[in-house]
Amino acid sequence: MAPQHRRVRARALAVGAAAVAVSAALAAGPAAGAVPMDETGAALPGPTGRPTPAAGAQPAPGAQPAASAFPTPDIHVPAVSVPELPAVPAVRPPSLPAPAKGVPPFGAFLASDERGVERMEQLSRWLGGAELRVGHTYLPGNHWRDIEGDVGFLQAWADWRNADAKRMLVLNVPLQERNEAGVPDEEVRELLRRGAAGEFDHHFRALAERLVTLKIPDTVLVLGWEMNGVTYTHRCGPDPENWKKYWNRIVTTMRSVPGQKFRFEFTPNRGRDAVPWTTCYPGDDTVDIIGMDSYDQPRGMSFDEQVKEPYGLQAHVDFATAHGKPIAYPEWGLFRNGDNPEYMRRMLAWMQQHRPLYHTVTDYCPHGVWQCDDNPDSSRVFRNALHGRTPEDPQTPAPAEPPSGPQLPEHCMPLDLGRWVEHWLGGKLCLRLDWWTRSG
Repeated sequence: MAPQHRRVRARALAVGAAAVAVSAALAAGPAAGAVPMDETGAALPGPTGRPTPAAGAQPAPGAQPAASAFPTPDIHVPAVSVPELPAVPAVRPPSLPAPAKGVPPFGAFLASDERGVERMEQLSRWLGGAELRVGHTYLPGNHWRDIEGDVGFLQAWADWRNADAKRMLVLNVPLQERNEAGVPDEEVRELLRRGAAGEFDHHFRALAERLVTLKIPDTVLVLGWEMNGVTYTHRCGPDPENWKKYWNRIVTTMRSVPGQKFRFEFTPNRGRDAVPWTTCYPGDDTVDIIGMDSYDQPRGMSFDEQVKEPYGLQAHVDFATAHGKPIAYPEWGLFRNGDNPEYMRRMLAWMQQHRPLYHTVTDYCPHGVWQCDDNPDSSRVFRNALHGRTPEDPQTPAPAEPPSGPQLPEHCMPLDLGRWVEHWLGGKLCLRLDWWTRSG
């Protein structure tokens, strides 16, 4: 489903262009008003040279005074008593602000099966070694055996989760078979009634037992996601009361399995959709996390409108706060507004501000930023923001910004033209080491 990520091809620059740029730089001399730069490329704050001594400054201890041009007669100076100065309390330096918080735990949906596991390491490398703490996958909803977890790829995800105690596995669980079959409302209403009566409890008990056997009993379970929409058979709209009863039966059943440590996440679509998602909320006793799936849609809606709309981002945060629950964003990404770096920048800043338990971007076209080449500007924003980051680590230094220009090709020696020249040129020039094989 997701296309293979294609690396950006670097464009080799001709040796003649490099020579012209070097000659021009040497002839022009330093640029007017150029600011000295440190090794990270940022302008150094404050003065960069040594300070000039102020007028009337005292010489350093041990320095010999200059010889006087005229002799100085000896003059008796009577002793003068100096009154004792009052004690001055020690001045405490101002307290420093707490270190900036690290980013919230993050990951991506890269594929449901083993391919998603394999791509986690590849995405981490693309992000400069960033620590992807969250793996996200989905159970199929075609048959009840799928919902019971009778799928081979769960073992691969369990192995990934158990390789590091800091990792988190998020698993979306359908509440009905034929979950994307376009089942009409009347039939959905009947299925919800049967679920509320306990007819399907044994399927979820089987899933809980399987997850405990796979040694992933602390999985975050996103039950019946996007229930306020119209896409899935597990939607809430046809009968919200029985939907809530059904959810509560599922949670009670799965919590009864020995060894479980599950966390259950209630995750609607952002906005009202078919029904207000608050009417589907099953109660604080059976909900551990309040999530939200939030894509950049509908067309033409600004991020500020996504925040302020009824049942939008701000309403989500306020609702979770009122119920004492953490928030999460298991699905988010680009959509109706195309390559939208402003959305990407604002959504990342929103999550940095509101500290979700985790977030996982949906990474395939049209939503993605790594496996989808259609969104280069948003991809650059995402990569810069998370490059080299370690989640929730206050000691993590600010990430080094990855190169924004084309990568240098192989067999290429970069020319050091100085930062201001490279800034003017838009990147480094390089000299092909195999130029003689390319001549003629």
